[in-house]
Amino acid sequence: MKILWFIPTHGDSRYLGTSQGARVADLGYFKQVAVAADTLGYEGVLIPTGRSCEDPWTVASSLIDATRQLKFLVALRPGLITPSQYARIAASFDRLSGGRLLVNLVTGGDPAELAGDGQFLPHGERYEQATEFLTIWREILARSHDGGSLDFDGRHLQVKGAKLLYPPLQRPYPPLFFGGSSPEAHELAAQQLDTYLTWGEPPAAVAEKVADIRARAARYGRTLSFGIRLHVIVRETEDAAWRAAAELISHLDEATVERAQQTFAKMDSEGQRRMAALHGGHFDKHDVRRGLEVAPNLWAGVGLVRGGAGTALVGSPEQVAERIQEYAALGLEYFILSGYPHLDEAYRFAELVFPLLPLALRERIAQPALSGPFGEVVANTHVPSPAPALARAAS
Repeated sequence: MKILWFIPTHGDSRYLGTSQGARVADLGYFKQVAVAADTLGYEGVLIPTGRSCEDPWTVASSLIDATRQLKFLVALRPGLITPSQYARIAASFDRLSGGRLLVNLVTGGDPAELAGDGQFLPHGERYEQATEFLTIWREILARSHDGGSLDFDGRHLQVKGAKLLYPPLQRPYPPLFFGGSSPEAHELAAQQLDTYLTWGEPPAAVAEKVADIRARAARYGRTLSFGIRLHVIVRETEDAAWRAAAELISHLDEATVERAQQTFAKMDSEGQRRMAALHGGHFDKHDVRRGLEVAPNLWAGVGLVRGGAGTALVGSPEQVAERIQEYAALGLEYFILSGYPHLDEAYRFAELVFPLLPLALRERIAQPALSGPFGEVVANTHVPSPAPALARAAS
């Protein structure tokens, strides 16, 4: 089980849909989140992409030297930069970071944003282009280890003698992640991707996706790993967690929700359609669970105004850990999480839930080589003992 966190390059806040309680989205804050994730033992961080975000490769590059072991899941956008140039960018980043690059293929699902970037292909043809893009990208990187070159003549993309002189550290190329819910997306994942990511749908729906992609991949003689993208709202008790969920959307109103949903409805993303279908635009400030708790402890309230990943696990540490274990039992290995505000919640989740999960990094979290202090020294004399959860993690 690998737990990743999130760098909020499109902004961060204590409340959704308002500037109240907002954090400035600048390099200093991004570094705080990245250093926290690195120190706490998260496997890596997802850096989002799109016109509402800072450029992911620039941000990721700025965080290499601030971190030690943290991996960076960074987006590739087919059609914006040539696959040969993206191969050079990826190889350089992998080399300079000491092999800490993970790559997230993002085909896009907002026609207005895509048009602004000069992309006018319809949904199906975007996946044709993405297939050609990945073929070129992967082959250039794979062949760079022995000095080979590539000729490719596709419908959308062509290269002749494409070559990379400085190969990535990871062989044959940095691992490829991807999420998409349409049949075309599933087929692309089965053919070329290493890890398939789903947004946080109920377990039964996730199981169907995993089964479909496994069956498709088997036809190509391939196997994939799987992961899920979720928000988390965890507190010491279930009641406290649901109060925190209510607080998160306490500044929303029906007009703001309707405006956001109208925008999402114009997208041609099947994943976004599935997110919206979970909540149906339902909004009740007085009972945030009604109509929004779409499975035990799975809350669709974030998706009222946030595009993309719109569900959160809400509950006590034990409940959230149990839900994560349920997804893991379906074959999911990667859990890419976030919470508002991201710096605060990175600490909260690690402190409350990490000790309850079967993580290879438990020893690092508990810092077994150190004798303390764990917490503030009492009255200049007494060193607190590790908390029970921390002690369990060390055992």
